[in-house]
Parts: sequence; structure tokens; C-alpha cells
Amino acid sequence: MAEEAHAEGRAAVWSGSWVAERLGVELAGDDRLTGLLGLALRRNPKRAHLLVSNVLGKHVPQSPSVVYGHGFALGRRVRDLLGAEAARAAVVLGYAETATGLGHSVADGLGSAPYLHSTRRPVAGVARAGGFEESHSHATSHLLLPEDPALLAGDGPLVLVDDEFSTGNTVLNTVRALHERYPRKRYVVVALVDMRSPADAGRLRDFAREIGAQVDLVTAAAGTVRLPEGVLAKGQDLVARYETAATEAQATAGGTPALQGSDAAGHDRAAPGTVDRVDLRWPTGVPDGGRHGFTAEHRARLESALPGMAARLAEALPPGARRVLVLGFEELMYAPLRLARELEQVTDAEVRYSTTTRSPVLAVDDPGYAIRTRLVFPAHDDPADGPGERYAYNVAGAGFDAVVSVVDSVADTPALHAPDGLLARLAAHTPHVVLAVVPSYVPGAPTAPERPPMLPEPLRGPAFSSYAPDEVGWLLQDLSGVTLEAPTEEREEAIQSGGAHYAESLPVEYQPSEQYQELFHEALRTSAARLARAVGAVTEIVLAERSPRPVLASLARAGTPVGILMRRWAQFRHGLDLPHYAVSIVRGRGIDANALRWLARHHDPADVVFVDGWTGKGAITRELAAALRDFEDSDGVTGFDPEIAVLADPGSCVRTYGTRDDFLIPSACLNSTVSGLISRTVLRADLVGPHDFHGAKFYRELAGADLSPAFLDAVSARFPEVAEAADAQAKELLSADRTPTWEGWAAVERISEEYGIHDVNLVKPGVGETTRVMLRRVPWKVLARAGAGSDLDHVRLLADQRGVPVEEVADLPYTCVGLIHPKYTRGATGADGKAVTV
Repeated sequence: MAEEAHAEGRAAVWSGSWVAERLGVELAGDDRLTGLLGLALRRNPKRAHLLVSNVLGKHVPQSPSVVYGHGFALGRRVRDLLGAEAARAAVVLGYAETATGLGHSVADGLGSAPYLHSTRRPVAGVARAGGFEESHSHATSHLLLPEDPALLAGDGPLVLVDDEFSTGNTVLNTVRALHERYPRKRYVVVALVDMRSPADAGRLRDFAREIGAQVDLVTAAAGTVRLPEGVLAKGQDLVARYETAATEAQATAGGTPALQGSDAAGHDRAAPGTVDRVDLRWPTGVPDGGRHGFTAEHRARLESALPGMAARLAEALPPGARRVLVLGFEELMYAPLRLARELEQVTDAEVRYSTTTRSPVLAVDDPGYAIRTRLVFPAHDDPADGPGERYAYNVAGAGFDAVVSVVDSVADTPALHAPDGLLARLAAHTPHVVLAVVPSYVPGAPTAPERPPMLPEPLRGPAFSSYAPDEVGWLLQDLSGVTLEAPTEEREEAIQSGGAHYAESLPVEYQPSEQYQELFHEALRTSAARLARAVGAVTEIVLAERSPRPVLASLARAGTPVGILMRRWAQFRHGLDLPHYAVSIVRGRGIDANALRWLARHHDPADVVFVDGWTGKGAITRELAAALRDFEDSDGVTGFDPEIAVLADPGSCVRTYGTRDDFLIPSACLNSTVSGLISRTVLRADLVGPHDFHGAKFYRELAGADLSPAFLDAVSARFPEVAEAADAQAKELLSADRTPTWEGWAAVERISEEYGIHDVNLVKPGVGETTRVMLRRVPWKVLARAGAGSDLDHVRLLADQRGVPVEEVADLPYTCVGLIHPKYTRGATGADGKAVTV
């Protein structure tokens, strides 16, 4: 299906012409009707045709400003109809599932009116305040579950909002049920379109006289549907024939009924897109919608939080995304609508909005038909009516560069993440899927964000890592059984193109040559004392300034050997047995919030000291500070100090360090074989759920090459001989001005521009970061400070093995800088101005 066929305002034919021509169905009335409505068919014993709204945001992706604007405008008209005083006393009631967002928007237009919508989801512990039936629907039972039953008991006007007013039966059933329990003098019925016949219009007037109340009607357009005789049977036969043909075509092509419409004819993507999770940081205590009531106070708090949440969504989108869909979830329509509308303001992308649905509709890939494609997936919110299918229409083939799937936490289940679940279906048709979960509001439940009652205990060796169990506890989950490794060039292309995040896969573990191993051992022999002195100095500073009994939280994995050495120093010098854990932090995604929750439950956050090996340009320093601010906002936990303690701070990014010299830390020379046989950490939405720690692998098969204990023992063996020097170095640093200057960041920005890279993420300063480039990424070249000595022997060897040039630079602030190959960055050029090639 061509993308142009979905673009609003560009369709050459009316999206109801296909049904009209085959069944003789006609729309008569306002000229606006064909702009507001299309037609489709569904398998339904009561009504075969379906009026498909172009402005509701349910079946047809539409601009969120258009969707919200229609509802808000209707609300303004109701306010003018009622007058200011009556409008202030009004309550708005919307219908599940299609009109929950529309009703919310109408309530916004009224101003301060509280809002409630019916629901088909029973909620344990919440009493019913009423219910009614929807006669023509495929799923009829509506429940009313207000947190405060008095919401329906006032005598002010009740405003009932539905997407279409077709026969009036649903409204009559609702008003009759409510009027018996909560009688009032005035009702206002609001709909996008009034499609009643003259007879049905008379029924509403008669009903109003019967109950002795005034009933007004406010709509955006009016008309009727003219149905020829026998249309129901003819429509059902047409649906059956097309569904049979689609099933046979998919069977012939080896497909599944997961998709109907244009993509079944060969438009499927060749490879699935990525799935990422973004933490919205939904405001505490604000309901996810009007299922239990939504007040003016809730509305005000949501309004203030929307810009920040939209900014987080924008950051999660892939670079250069031109067309983005925000996809809501059944009754959860308003929250994703408002997020989508706000996202329109903070991104240059064309944003569209629609939602998944329970309603089964035939898909036909024809410009004159309203439902061009449908995705089919299992229900994933444990519905009361049991397992079944759910649908997303007009998403496949619509040219979306990214889809933001917004669900509530009740629906964030294994079924959502399953191979045949919604996320997988979306990823088959768009390059990038972002999952955003809104906490489900339950009356009487704690208002803090949902947390598991018990997070798992830390993993420890020898079951996980080759370190002794008392040396470190890993606040990670074991993903050893999952294949995550990808070729370096493949990973680099995916990362730089924006198609994947570096934390979603792992590089193939580098197996060092005999010559390279000898370099490691030589470097360890010559630098062990220097390392021991830096370990002692930084540990003494932590004990003096941060806490007399700190809790060490090393940033996995480079920080883990350093945290163990600091723990050993505190034991050697002061007889302290410090707790030590390893936690995951991911650039662009923040620190593992569940690891922070575990630490906060078991220790005083003020005692926690984050530990890393070294600083480069300071990206992780900034990442940690921002992540802790976000965690304080989301969880209300204070006390975590964002200052990182490192052995070496060549980038001048922190206050707590052992030295600012850029020298070789041998643990940077290797990967897992010097880090307890643990991989770098992994964060992927299909592997890491909302209550999981980030993941990592334990490479047990590399035990024969493990140098982790040897590295630790070689350094700690030097503690006695450097003790006095370490004390002196710590005292000198404690009395010095250690204010970060961020010189490293400035140098990286300069190098990025001088070498035509124009992306600081591809510039890795310092011996440690340069080594990582050589081992894990696709290196372009190495810049070495003129006269750099043996600290660079291993880098030169790796460069020679990989055919990477080493360029000496006279005024380099670091011992060396590694440049990642910018071949995958559009328009990249080298220092000579020529295009970069392999």
C-alpha cells in the first residue's frame, strides 16, 4: 500500500465508495459527512456496515491536533449551550471504547467538568455504580466504576459523549439506567455525527418527555445512512468471501492471518524493527484516564507534566524520523492522544494518532475503502471476556518511521511482548517501535508508581561471574542463554544509522593473540604500583568526604574491577568490609531504576558511591546526574549523590579521583576476561521488563582465558608498598581545587569538527576509551600524543592488527583518542574534506 494513499487530504476518492458501490449504502446530509466518515464492513449479526470516523483517532491515523480539536470544539459548544453556571456543575460521561478520548476532550472544552467513561474492564475492589448495554456492538456490557459514586449523584447536567449517534439506543439505555438511580433535569448528548433516521429522532423526544427532563443534542455534522433492502445479508456474504480469499492467499504465500490488506500482497518488511522502552515518568497519582473519574485537579497536573513526557518520547525516536504514529490501546485513548499532540510541538516529524481496538473489521486494500490493512494480535490485558484477537488498522504500509505504542501497566504482560504480540506485529512493519507504559490507576491503591513487592537478590559468583561471592553482587539478570552477539560492522551500521541502540546487542568477544596477552601482562607488571596508589587515593577521599562506611555501586562493567579494588583497600587499610554491587548504566537510557530501588531498600542512598574506571569526555557523568534527577521525580527517593569516583579523570569531569593522568589501566585492555567473565550490559524491551534488572551474559566458556583474579591480585599485592604514597596523594588532592573543568569535552568537540566527524559520540578520548574502540567498534584512526610511551603499546598492536592508522598529534590533551569510523553517518568527510570511505 502506497504511503500517499494514507495521507490526509490527498485521497482521490471517498473512503466509503467501495462499500457504497457494492452494497448501495448511501450517506445523505451535511456536505461534511464524507470528509468525516468512511465506510467499511465487519462480521456482525446486527449491522454489517461500519461508519469509520476520520477524526476520532481509532481506526484511521490522524493528526492529534485534529482529533483533539474536534472534541474540544464540541465541549466549547456545550459550554455555550449550558451557560457558565450550569457548565460548572456538569459531569461528562464517555462511552467505551471508541469515545473515551473524545469524551475526555469534550470535558476539557467545558473547562473544569469532571469526567468518567464506561469500561468493559472489571476492576477488583471497585463497586459498580451502574451499567448498560450497547445493542449493535460486538461487545455490549458497559460498567460504570467511579472512585467517588457521588460523581453521578449531583443534579447538574450530565453530558453523554459518543462518536456517532446512529439509532439513539445506547443513549436511551444509559439515561434510563442512570435516571432511575440519579435523576436530574438536564442531559446533553454529544457526538461527532448524528446519523439517526427521523423516526429515531422522534423516539429521543418522546423519551425526554417520559422522564421529565430536557435532552439536548450537540454534533459536528448530521445526516442519515440509507440502507437498501437485504443489505445485512449481502454485506455478510461480501465479508465472508473476502476473508476466505485473504486466508487462502496467505496460506499460498506461507503467511499467517496476522495481517490483512495491502501488505499481505507482498509489502512486508524484510527485517523486523527495533523495540525500545521509554520511561514517561507519568505524574504520581494522576489517573491514566476516566475509567474511575478524572477531575480538574488531575487535568491541571497532567497539563504541567505533558511537556516533559513528550520530550522524553522525542528523545526515544530514531534520528531523522519523518512520520511517527502514537498508537493508543483500546479504552486508553486520551493519554496517548495528549502525548501525541504534545509530541507534535517538540518534533519536526509528522505525528499521527490512532488506537488498537476490539472491533473486527474487514481490510481491503482499495483507496475507496476506509480500512486498508489490519494487524491482528492476541489480547494482552487479561480481559474479562477471555483470550481473543485485537486489531490495529491502517498501520501496516502507512510509511511510519516509528510507532510509539502507549499501553497501561495492566496490559504490559508477556502477551504484549510475545513473538505474535502487538510489539512484534508493529516491528514487522516499522523500523522502530517505542513502548511507553502508563501506570494503571486503581482507586484505593498506593499512588506511587507500581513497584514489585520484592526485587531479586544480586547475582554472585561462581554462579554468575568468576569473582568471589563477597567481592561483588551483580544487580543484573542473567541472559547467558540468549544469543545477543553480532558482527562489529553490522552493529556499527545499526547504531550509527539510528536503527538500533548499542545496548541492544553485544559485540563478539575479542580473543587476544599470544602477543597481545604478553603486552597485557607486561603492562600489569609495570603499572600495578601506580594503579594501587590511585586506588588507595580515591578510596581515602571517598572515606573522608562521602561516608565513613560507603556502599560501593560500580558501573558495570568497567567500574566493577575498580570497585573490588577499592573494597580491598578499605579492608586492607581500615578493616572495613564494604558492601559492593555492580549496576548498569546505558548512555541515552540512564541508570537501571530497579537497581536503584533495590539499593534504596537495603541501604541509605546517601552512603551509595558510584564507581567507574576512568572518564573520557564525561558522557556517563552527565548521564548519571540526569538519571538520578529523573529517579527522584519518579520515585520520590532522595539522597543518591551523582558524583562518580574514578581511578583516573583525564577528562576533568569529576571531583573524586585518584589521578588526572591519562595512563594505561590494564583492565581496559581486555573485555570479559578481565571483568569476571561478564559481558557489557544489555537493555532491550523484549528481554528487560518493567520489574527486571538490566541484563548481561556470563561467559563460562572463557574460563580458561580468565585473567580477572590475576589482575585484582597483582594490584592489591602492591597495597603495602604504596600505602604511604597513597595517603600523601589523597591528602594533596583533598586540599586541592578539584573542580571539574570539562576540558575533555571541549577537546572532543574540537576534534570532532577538525576531523569532519560532526558527532562527539564517535570520538573516544583516553587510553581506556581508545582501547574499547579497537576491541568493540569499527575504528577509523587513532590520534596519539607525540612522545607517548609504553602506555600505547597495546593500542599500537591492535591498530596494526586491524589496519588502523595511528596519527601523532603534538597538542593532544589525552595520551590518545580513538575515532570510530563515520562511514555510516550521512555526509561524513575526513580531515581533507573528502568523503569518508572504507
